[in-house]
Amino acid sequence: WCGHCKKMAPVWNELAEGFENSKTVVIADVDCTKDDSKALCSKYGVKGYPTVKYFTASAPDGAAYEGGRDLASLKEFASENLGPSCSPDTLDLCDEAQIAEIEAMQAKSQ
Repeated sequence: WCGHCKKMAPVWNELAEGFENSKTVVIADVDCTKDDSKALCSKYGVKGYPTVKYFTASAPDGAAYEGGRDLASLKEFASENLGPSCSPDTLDLCDEAQIAEIEAMQAKSQ
C-alpha cells in the first residue's frame, strides 16, 4: 500500500463503522493491487490510489469523490449524498422540479 492509502485507511475504517448498521449505505473497499480485484478496478476506471468512488441511482457506474479525505468531510458527504435519492423509482424523494424533469424524459422515451 502507498503512503496515501495507509494514511486514509483508519479514517475509511471509522467511516465504515459509522455506517455499518445502515440499511441504505454501504462503505466498502477494494484492494486494486490484488490480482482478483484488477478486473473490477479496471471496469470502474481506478488508476491511482486511493481512489474513492460512490454509486447512486444517478451515478450507477460510479462517480469520483473529489472532497476532503478527513473523517468529517467523508461523513458529511455520505450522510448527505448516499442512500436513496430521487429517481423514477423513488419519486417521493424528488422535489417538484426533479419530478417534472423525470416526467419530461419519460415522455420523450415513449
